[in-house]
Amino acid sequence: MPVGWIVEPECRDRLLERFPPRYAQTIAHHVTRHVEGSATSPLPPRIAHARVVGRADDGAGCEALVVAIDGSTTRTDGGTWHITWSLAEGRAARESNTVIAERGWEPVDGGPVKLEPAAW
Repeated sequence: MPVGWIVEPECRDRLLERFPPRYAQTIAHHVTRHVEGSATSPLPPRIAHARVVGRADDGAGCEALVVAIDGSTTRTDGGTWHITWSLAEGRAARESNTVIAERGWEPVDGGPVKLEPAAW
């Protein structure tokens, strides 16, 4: 059970307007803290400051928005905080990690984003 933060609906709507998804399956749902939580895992702390600062797209069906949490885009595992934004058929959300690591990301100013601690 993944644990992290859900993008609050009004922020999601604003971001979808600003960054129309490029691929058929819109995700635009969450920022993962870790994927191996359980029903008894504690939720992550509330985030005081989160901002969309970048965008990654491999041009072949995987698009993600990069998020700075409290000023940093770097996760505790060395990866990059992000929201999987959209996917083409046959692609998986976990591929966003590889796309960002291998291809990098372009800076954008997506503004602040409100994130709610959650497990899903």
